[in-house]
Amino acid sequence: MHPDTHLQLHHLRAAELRLCATEFGLRSAAQGAGLRTRLGWALVGLGLRVLPHRAGHTYVVPGPA
Repeated sequence: MHPDTHLQLHHLRAAELRLCATEFGLRSAAQGAGLRTRLGWALVGLGLRVLPHRAGHTYVVPGPA
């Protein structure tokens, strides 16, 4: 793959992920936060994409301690 094509695909995917983060309200909370917080939200977003969506199945999300 030509490097310019790869870079363009990266920019398109990054824009798509920013839009998804804005829809979930994750971006405003993570903006201005430290590196660890941004990395944590990135891992949360990755987990949401990796988990299979099953109709009628409720996922339990732990709250703050």
